[in-house]
Amino acid sequence: MSLHLGDIAPDFTQDSTIGPVAFHKWIGPHWVVLFSHPADYTPVCTTELGSAAKLMEEFKRRDVKVLAVSVDPVDTHKDWIKDIDETQKTHVDFPILGDQDRKVSLLYDMIHPKQNDTLTVRSVFIIDPKKVIRTILTYPASTGREFGEIFRVIDSLQLTDKYQVATPANWHSGDDVVISPALQDKAALAAKFPKGYREIKPYLRMTPQPTH
Repeated sequence: MSLHLGDIAPDFTQDSTIGPVAFHKWIGPHWVVLFSHPADYTPVCTTELGSAAKLMEEFKRRDVKVLAVSVDPVDTHKDWIKDIDETQKTHVDFPILGDQDRKVSLLYDMIHPKQNDTLTVRSVFIIDPKKVIRTILTYPASTGREFGEIFRVIDSLQLTDKYQVATPANWHSGDDVVISPALQDKAALAAKFPKGYREIKPYLRMTPQPTH
């Protein structure tokens, strides 16, 4: 199944390390990061899950729930978590889906046969409270994810949902943002951006981040 930005994230019910997860119900009114791992007891995945566990306060601050998936069974996940906690000096308390039947992996197009016809690539789906897919990232199995980029994207999505702005290249929270070209009325600009703005070109106008 090929998924695109703007699609409703497919619903499913699957067992996990915290019990059955009915995905849409589990999401509730929150944002979600759903991310896949090729297999249990693999070195890069061990560091990734450990990093996610250490960053749970950052996820919570953004109202984001975290859900991992691997094609191995739940019992194996639970044993693997002991290794993650030990080696990464943390405590994994977010759920990891067991997906030995490949139901979720196939539903979210996480298996790329030219890479491996049984194991998942490193997929990331950022899903909003309306269950809409807002970002899709795909990494090869050999490359661990950079969680700072995932947070940067979430910060951008949450900001641009609220204000008529976009975030420029290499933006991080607190940097100046771009005013939407669709907003042309001078009075509206003054009302929406009381801190003012710089017009570099008629289509390129920079303003301080509204939430700072």
